[in-house]
Formats: sequence, structure tokens, C-alpha cells
Amino acid sequence: MFILVLAIVLFSVSLLSVFSAPTYRLWLLAIAVTEFSWLFALFAVLLIVVAVSTDVYVLPVAVIGTIAFLLLCKPVIQAWLLAANLKRHFAAAFGPRSTFLYGDNTQQPFSLLKIFKGLGRTMVAHKSMPYATVGGQILALDFYPAQLSGRRPCIVVVHGGSWSSGDSKQLPQLNSHLATLGYNVAAINYRLAPQHQSPAPVNDLEAAFNYLRDNAEELNIDINNLVCLGRSAGAQVAMLAAYSKNISGLKGLINFYGPADMVWGYAKPASKLVMDSRAVMERYLGGGYHQVPQAYANSSPIEFVGPKAVPTLIIHGDNDVLVSPGHATRLNEKLTAEGIRHFYLRLPWATHGFDYTLNGPGGQLSTYVVDRFVNQVCNYNC
Repeated sequence: MFILVLAIVLFSVSLLSVFSAPTYRLWLLAIAVTEFSWLFALFAVLLIVVAVSTDVYVLPVAVIGTIAFLLLCKPVIQAWLLAANLKRHFAAAFGPRSTFLYGDNTQQPFSLLKIFKGLGRTMVAHKSMPYATVGGQILALDFYPAQLSGRRPCIVVVHGGSWSSGDSKQLPQLNSHLATLGYNVAAINYRLAPQHQSPAPVNDLEAAFNYLRDNAEELNIDINNLVCLGRSAGAQVAMLAAYSKNISGLKGLINFYGPADMVWGYAKPASKLVMDSRAVMERYLGGGYHQVPQAYANSSPIEFVGPKAVPTLIIHGDNDVLVSPGHATRLNEKLTAEGIRHFYLRLPWATHGFDYTLNGPGGQLSTYVVDRFVNQVCNYNC
């Protein structure tokens, strides 16, 4: 009976590779199920082998285990199919380049072997440095120096955490990867809600850019080639700064599953079983939409997208239960309408935080387009 129960549990878990997670804890599990799906698929095979070898519940375990195995293979299959045309689709958006000054031009969008390699790359040593003091609070950033000599572009990373948590240590694997390719990376801390509300984090991000620009010679930063990357709430901060502030030298923006339209997002909240997204926004903006409507409009990056907006890379999963993929769709449409160069990597199986590992299906594809996007915008018109 125990082996049959395990098979049923595994089948239930495998459904997270198809359907959106209904609760917060299941969302966390969904990240593992979709990005480490091979581990769960291997367990399904093991259950079938054990059932056959012990002659216990062979038929039901075999049927349930096989269905679970196929569902768990779905993210890998979808990633492989998406990868087949990814290079062509990206080139259609940004054009092919004969030169590839940063990174590996031979890298493939997706490798089946790479999914077995764990979380990501070897970590690059970084140092913490204060970049501003606001109201007695010292704000610091983690600086990952480019692992190639000379003046190099700099990518400023803004962490997520519902505007009220998180820090610069969040998901450092991509920072190290980019530093290895030859980019400087600055992962910043910013003031958090509810003590500090919008636009405090945006002002902090602008201060970080100013600090990096003022210390460019010491840090070997090419101030004419800056890129901003944000995740989740940090992506809202990054987008708002990129679209509404005149940041000198900013060449591109990378949006990992960020809320682009705060007004629409308040009207279409996440399930409270996953996250009370309205309460999150109220803490950040000082009240509900009907109380402070202008704060929502002023904090909606999509409202500031115009003909002079910077090139943008959007990355979002269709099964995101914290920040609706509708934000990405709406931003994609606005950028298209304004004629802004951009690319939308839409991951059908992925949920919020899929880039926890660079070697999972979502991690590989997103890293591939990030590499090419940054290389493209930092060398545009060179």
C-alpha cells in the first residue's frame, strides 16, 4: 500500500508542472517540480521498478507513475521546443550581430545535459560597498568585478521581495555568471516598505547609478554601457527608474516577472492563499487604490513607456501565481505600440522564481537571452 500512496503523491505533485499552484507552499514546491523535474521523473521510474520487482500494486503504480513521469517531462520538452526557434526569434527582434564582444556566441539556448549540473556556476568573489546614506540609513551594494580586464559595462541588479524584504544576496548565481562573461555587476539594497514607500526604492536605485558613475574609474566601469535588471518587486523599481528617470548611459532593461501595471494589478490580485498582493501593494503605496489612486498611477512603469524608452527584455512564466503574466503581456503590447526594441521570453510551464537555478529549463533559456540582450544593447551602434 505504501508504494501506491507514494505513486499517488508523486502524481499529485506532478500536476504542478501543468497547473498553477493554489497555495504559497505549493508555489515553492512548483519551483522545484518544474526546474528540477528530472529528479521527480527519476523517482517515478524508481517507483515503477520497485513495484515490478516486488510484484506489489504493479498495474496501478505503473499507470500512475507513467502519467506522472510524462507530466514531469513536460517542462523539459517545452524548453527544448522553445529553444529550437529562440535564436531566430531573438534575432528578429534585435537583429543578428557578426560580433559577440561579451560571452560565448556558440552557447546553445538549452542543453539536456546541463539540467543535471545543480544550481549554477562557480561564484565570483564580490565586495560590499556603501553607495548612499539616507536619513541615517546606510545603503550598500554588492559589487562583482568583471573577470576580464579593461573598462567594462555594468549591470545593476534590483532584488525582489514584495518591496518589504529581500536583499542584495538574492539569487547570486546570475551575477557571477555575468561577471565571468566580462560585465561588472552591482546588486543593490534599497529602503523597504512599509517604513519606506514608493518612490523611495526608485530614488535609491538612481543614487546607486550615480555612485557607480562617480566611481567608474576605480571600478573599471564603462559609464556609457549600463543595464538594469530587476526581479519581481525589484523589476517594478527597475522599470519605473528606467522609463521615468533620465539615467545617463542606460542602454537596456531586463524585467524578470515584474508588475508593470500597478493599477491593473490591484484590480486583478493574486489568490490570498498564495499571497495577499493587495496588502503588499498597500504597504508599498500607502493605501488601497481608491485611497491613493495617483500613487498607483505614478508607480506603474507602463504609464511611462514612450518613444524614448530603453530596449527591454521581458521574462515571465505563464504559471506565475504571484505576479500575473498579464503584466508582461500588457507591457509587451505597450512597447510594441511605441516602437521600442524589445523581446518577450514567455515560458509556458514556469512559475515565479523559476530562475532559482541557472541550469533548469527556465534558467537556461532566460540566461541565454540575458547574455545576448546585454551583449546586443551594450554594443549597439558601436
